[in-house]
Amino acid sequence: MVKRFDGNVTNLETLQRLGRAREFIDHCYDHPLSLDQISEKACFSRYHFLRLFRQAFNKTPHQYLIERRIEKAKELLGADELRVTDVCFEVGFQSLGSFSSLFHKYVGHTPITYREKVRQREQAKRQVPGCFLVMYKLESA
Repeated sequence: MVKRFDGNVTNLETLQRLGRAREFIDHCYDHPLSLDQISEKACFSRYHFLRLFRQAFNKTPHQYLIERRIEKAKELLGADELRVTDVCFEVGFQSLGSFSSLFHKYVGHTPITYREKVRQREQAKRQVPGCFLVMYKLESA
C-alpha cells in the first residue's frame, strides 16, 4: 500500500495502471477517445476507473483530456501559423464552437485573442535588450 499526499491509501499497482491510462491520453489526445478505451488501458471497468482516476488526479479522465488538448492548442497557437480551425482539429476537437468555448473557459481568452497576446509578448521581448530582461528577472539567462 502507498499513502498518498491527500491521506488516501492506494495500491501501487492501481496507481501504475492509472498512470498507463493517463499516458494513453497524453499520447492519443488528438483522437476521439471514449471512457471505455481509456479504462481498458488501466484494466478497470469504466465506472471503477472513473472513480479511481478522479480520486488519484482530482479530475475526471474527460477533464484531463480536455486540459491536454488545450495545452497543445496553446503551443500550436503560439508557435505555428495554423488557422484556429486547423488547430481545433489538430488537437482532437470535433467542433470549432466547443473548442473556442472550452479554450476560453480554461485559458480566459478566445484562441484568437490568446494568439495575439502571445505575439505581442514575443514582439515586446525582441524590443527589449536581453540583458535588461535578465537583470530584472523577467527572463532567465
